[in-house]
Amino acid sequence: MATAIEFNNISKQYRLGLVSTRTLSHDLDRWWKVNVLHKEDPYLKIGSVNDRSSAADSEYVWALKDIDFKVEQGDVVGIIGKNGAGKSTLLKLLSKITAPTTGTINARGRIGALLEVGTGFHPEMTGRENIYLNGAIMGMSKQEISRKLDEIVDFSGCERYIDTPVKRYSSGMTVRLGFAVAAHLEPEILVVDEVLAVGDAEFQKKAIGKMQDVSRGEGRTVLFVSHNMASVKQLCRNGIVLKNGGIEYMGTALDAVNHYINSNISALNDYYVSDSSSRSADVLLEMEYLEVRMLNDVNNMSNEEPIHIQAKVRRNNKRLKQCQFGVVIRNQADECACACYSNVVELPEKGDIFDVDIVVPNHNLVKGTYSINMNISINDYAANIRDFDLLRNVLSFDLKYVDAGHQHAFSMWALPTNCAILSGKTEITHIE
Repeated sequence: MATAIEFNNISKQYRLGLVSTRTLSHDLDRWWKVNVLHKEDPYLKIGSVNDRSSAADSEYVWALKDIDFKVEQGDVVGIIGKNGAGKSTLLKLLSKITAPTTGTINARGRIGALLEVGTGFHPEMTGRENIYLNGAIMGMSKQEISRKLDEIVDFSGCERYIDTPVKRYSSGMTVRLGFAVAAHLEPEILVVDEVLAVGDAEFQKKAIGKMQDVSRGEGRTVLFVSHNMASVKQLCRNGIVLKNGGIEYMGTALDAVNHYINSNISALNDYYVSDSSSRSADVLLEMEYLEVRMLNDVNNMSNEEPIHIQAKVRRNNKRLKQCQFGVVIRNQADECACACYSNVVELPEKGDIFDVDIVVPNHNLVKGTYSINMNISINDYAANIRDFDLLRNVLSFDLKYVDAGHQHAFSMWALPTNCAILSGKTEITHIE
């Protein structure tokens, strides 16, 4: 089978906080040595590893370092890793939004990229005009775009607003239209970066089905970046795990997901202090977790003991009077094993930092290793569920002791994040 994409020793370096090399003399010196004397770029010999959780020890950082892999035509490859691992940078290089510092990329065919909400859309133009604009950027004629127009509009579900400026679209509508354009204008290579998380459950299902049709039925190549491990396993044949700008693992999608999950929860953790590494990017932060501590013995838990979590939260929106606290427990396959939300909690009128005790009394988990997502939200029924804060994989524990009735999994839920189905009741036992 022919090779569709080939990354040859790709690296990308950035200078922290600055553009270029700060001074004209440095830039001229760099240009002279590289272009006239044909020497190695002196600024490529330095640079720290792309580890966002540690302090910088150099002005330069390698967002990607020595990336080598091939993607066969018609393959669907999932690219996974923590925030800041280099996933989006890799796709931006492939889409020619930015250039690599070293190495070459060979891509055979037209590339359709959907890297973030509204990529390539002009906000003042209507949805219809943006379809033609995106098609023209991809090298398609007006006749080709017109032939696909009705199909694109129908798939997006935005027919009523197709002649409205895109700046008036919601983020979900923008993603719907952007994905419809990218998938239907016949690119040989489709690049999708974590945009499906913005869409609703119906659109996610439809989009995954379309990507399967594009790859299997039409023989096109798909690169798919997502933090939803279930979608990666469902859609992709192969997977790549990135860590600190390098390739940590390559294999089948199932093996890559298992490697990623095991490497992230292999060290059990009963304490978390707020940082951006585990926080979802699309939260409002009207309230936020500052600290989260699990009071159980995370190395030796029983399914008969309640899960007890103590949290310190801060109210950033002074007008906020109510909220709900949520706990989602996921197994090693990143499947939802238990999703619990509290009743609506009335917040004290005075003060902005509160201590909260959260107890999950009847989780009925089977033996295994689990990670915990923490959520603060409210359902105001007018704007639907508003997520104030969402932390992923902040706590983990090993459930070793189970009664005879729970040696094997008896049920499993794969819940959408906005689902109100409860497998138990989270109790707020103390707030001050």
